[in-house]
Amino acid sequence: MRIAAIDTFIVTVPRDTPYLGPLGPDESVNARGYIVRQGNGTIYPTVDRSIVVRATAEDGSIGWGETYGICAPRATCEIINDLLVPALIGHDVVDIGATWDMLYGLMRVRGCWGGFHVDAIAAIDIALWDLKAKSAGVPVRDLLGPSVHSTIASYLSGLPAATLEERVTLAREWQARGVSAFKFAAVVSHEGVIEEMAALRAALGDDAAIMVDLHWKFDVAAARDLLACLAPLRPHFAEAPVKPEDMAGLARLASESPVPIAAGEEWYTDYEATNRLAAGPLAYIQPEMGHTGITQFLRIAKVAAAHGVAIAPHATIGTGIFLAASLNASATISQLWKHEWQHSVFERNLALLDTDMSHDNAGYKLPTGPGLGVEPNARFWQHAEQVA
Repeated sequence: MRIAAIDTFIVTVPRDTPYLGPLGPDESVNARGYIVRQGNGTIYPTVDRSIVVRATAEDGSIGWGETYGICAPRATCEIINDLLVPALIGHDVVDIGATWDMLYGLMRVRGCWGGFHVDAIAAIDIALWDLKAKSAGVPVRDLLGPSVHSTIASYLSGLPAATLEERVTLAREWQARGVSAFKFAAVVSHEGVIEEMAALRAALGDDAAIMVDLHWKFDVAAARDLLACLAPLRPHFAEAPVKPEDMAGLARLASESPVPIAAGEEWYTDYEATNRLAAGPLAYIQPEMGHTGITQFLRIAKVAAAHGVAIAPHATIGTGIFLAASLNASATISQLWKHEWQHSVFERNLALLDTDMSHDNAGYKLPTGPGLGVEPNARFWQHAEQVA
């Protein structure tokens, strides 16, 4: 099975409330539709947006992939169309891991170890796995190894309301529906991270698992002080406490913290995971399928297993294509804890796909069709723009 064509699409879905929640103090939307969140100085779009790849084989069969497109999506599309597609036309869809290695090697000596270049590879990697599994007539997970999970346990991520009182009310509403694990975002904890953790613990009770995403806000000393204050409130984990460049600081903090530490949504490869875990283990690694693709997702999980680290996959903004890939891969990972559930994204954007993938308040139901088990539908094409 040889590749005949690869096409790229930017898929944009408007949303009423920006990702993570309403605008905070001193936050505004710029002329390109972005917000700089003052809590961590990071730019976010006011829409849901991702990049979808369609890989077509010479026999006409199609595989779908997806990657990050929340910021500067045309940059990633240009990398795919200008650099990667010419290397792939006529290429056999056989050893997809070797294909990933080949595409990665095109730019490694130029320092392209992550970012847009590896996002672009991730989208293609997912599409090739979809294509190969469809050719075999089986779900992708059947090509990856034995499934050890028939459903994927999840935790609720994000409480997108303007005030602490409203966020606590939202969490209690979800708890009443059966949700037992919650994560809140420090970037929008305008009343204070400790105050939010305390309010959620008081409202949700001792049995709820409550996590906090610190969004790389702190240096090691400030993070250590914060975690000492949070520890009596028993966070299940604290995510991304220090800047991702501070590998030594993260390792030191993880070894000293009274709160379990999670990190890794911005790690692209097993090279990166190996180097970081060599400095010291974490409690959880959070591979993001939109960055890693299936090949590196599984390689990172293998590194984590060697270090005795649990996997809690990250889930970000997308149509559901790379989420389907993440669920398929997660089904084969024995050290899986729970998978992130972006409820403000998943329920709405799933309408863009034909799939039986679903979620109840305990976890995800795996898609059952061949390949990823998802296909773009008519509504998808209302939001898609092809980029040549």
